[in-house]
Amino acid sequence: MRKFLFFLLMVALLCACKSQPRIAEEEPEPESVVEALEPEFIISSINIIQADLVNTQFEAVLKVSNPNEFGLILSELKYQLYGNNLFWADGIRNEILHIPAKSSSETKFRFSMNFINMNRRLLDDIIAMRRVRYRFSGEAEVQPDVPGLLPFVMNFDCTGLSDVRQRAD
Repeated sequence: MRKFLFFLLMVALLCACKSQPRIAEEEPEPESVVEALEPEFIISSINIIQADLVNTQFEAVLKVSNPNEFGLILSELKYQLYGNNLFWADGIRNEILHIPAKSSSETKFRFSMNFINMNRRLLDDIIAMRRVRYRFSGEAEVQPDVPGLLPFVMNFDCTGLSDVRQRAD
């Protein structure tokens, strides 16, 4: 009988020490990671503001398209602009441009051209107000308009054809 009681006591102790099975807790789903897609840049037009004998003032219209489901803020733009494969202008813009979600916004920037330093072919295209092949490249600082997403710096390099027009005042 002692052996039997001893055996029951051991079984009871083993059962008491055995941990209860855990109920599987639902793990929280990881928050979906939101990444911002880079905006796209296009020079939609180049306008002649004032033409003098040697220098001409221009205004370029930059269209920025936002492919994201949230707005973006373009806070800084460092650029180089080439016309017909020749350096035309460069600069830095610190103005803020808001680009709504799945939409686009335009901004304008001015630059000048000294015809003494320019290639004759580019000068002829501008005087005739023909389309100019441009290359617009540089670096932009972009702030997603979403809490928790950090600003990022992107490089851009776009090419295309742009009309040269006299700006209508």
